[in-house]
Amino acid sequence: MRILGINIPNEKRLDIGLTTLYGIGRATANKVLADAGVSPDTKPTALSVEQENVIRKNIEDRTIEGNLKREISANVKRLKDIKAYRGIRHMRKLPVKGQRTKTNSRTVRGNVRNTMGSGRRKESKT
Repeated sequence: MRILGINIPNEKRLDIGLTTLYGIGRATANKVLADAGVSPDTKPTALSVEQENVIRKNIEDRTIEGNLKREISANVKRLKDIKAYRGIRHMRKLPVKGQRTKTNSRTVRGNVRNTMGSGRRKESKT
């Protein structure tokens, strides 16, 4: 089954398989399947053409994949342009949502490990 040019894995259950689409999580996948009247345990290969079309139409009505990524990047750009606090945090590549930075911000900063003595070489004794 293909939706918006992305293959849904045939070996996984539908509620898990739909999460391969960017912007669709478990809750949204279950909501889409409930609207289509399909059990979440069903495999994509067991769907009828009508059920596939209902699921596809329901998903295409949502903002997902490229459009969602574009919308998110536009929101971040707007915050940077108006020099909002969150925009400045994005510019400096620091945590945005109030996390501490003395420790535990390695993911945003790029896993920088500055420990004692890590930048110095031991002098050779001759």
